[in-house]
Amino acid sequence: MKRLAQLKESGHKAFVAYIMAGDGGLDKLGEQIQYLQERGVTAIEVGIPFSDPVADGPTIEAAGNRALAQGVTLEKVIATMKAFDFEVKVPLIIMTYLNPVLRFGAERFAEEAKKAGATGVIIPDLPFEHRQIIEPFAKQQELVLVQLVTLTTIDSRLEEILKEAQGFVYAVTVTGITGSRDDLAEEVGAFTRKVRNLSPVPVYAGFGISKESHVDMLREDVDGFIVGSAIVQAFHEDRIADIEPLIDAVTAPHSV
Repeated sequence: MKRLAQLKESGHKAFVAYIMAGDGGLDKLGEQIQYLQERGVTAIEVGIPFSDPVADGPTIEAAGNRALAQGVTLEKVIATMKAFDFEVKVPLIIMTYLNPVLRFGAERFAEEAKKAGATGVIIPDLPFEHRQIIEPFAKQQELVLVQLVTLTTIDSRLEEILKEAQGFVYAVTVTGITGSRDDLAEEVGAFTRKVRNLSPVPVYAGFGISKESHVDMLREDVDGFIVGSAIVQAFHEDRIADIEPLIDAVTAPHSV
């Protein structure tokens, strides 16, 4: 995750791509990661399919259901990642819900995630107050447990979360679930500026980021962007090239 801090110091913006592992078959996971890293993304979130994805909108939920229908599990995703026969050049962050981790075993999960090449973990339904369920094991493996903050996070709690922040902070830019949107609320800029002013680590905006206009709106207020639903749908419909302008809008040198 040092790469993320270095990127912030250089003034460049990060592009974090989310993909649903096993959507279209686990044999595609390596191909998708190779494509995205060659296309210049900063990091990749590897989503684990789950039957009750409370933070996800219809696009990612449908992708997870397609993967589940093919028998994809956390264990199989980790095994697939371990078997990659190419060099992974970007940080891989496993994004999963808490239930699969508990069933797998929290300590074993941290150990196996590290062996699979992950550098971080995002668990959106793990409350900050209960992070000890996984955090000690993650620290043993030098895995970053990424924290999420939202528009409704009160200031005192926000400060507490940011004191413990590692890797980057996931700033949720909508009040609701993931999914592409036409517009972001006006208060999002003020929210991300506040988080960025307080955060010791880079702040990335996610949930609803799907257009170049979203990037333009928040460019000066965040250190990077997380794009999920738009990428998941583009891979599903075999039109991933449509996402390239959005990647370029974030990663290309930009002058105000």
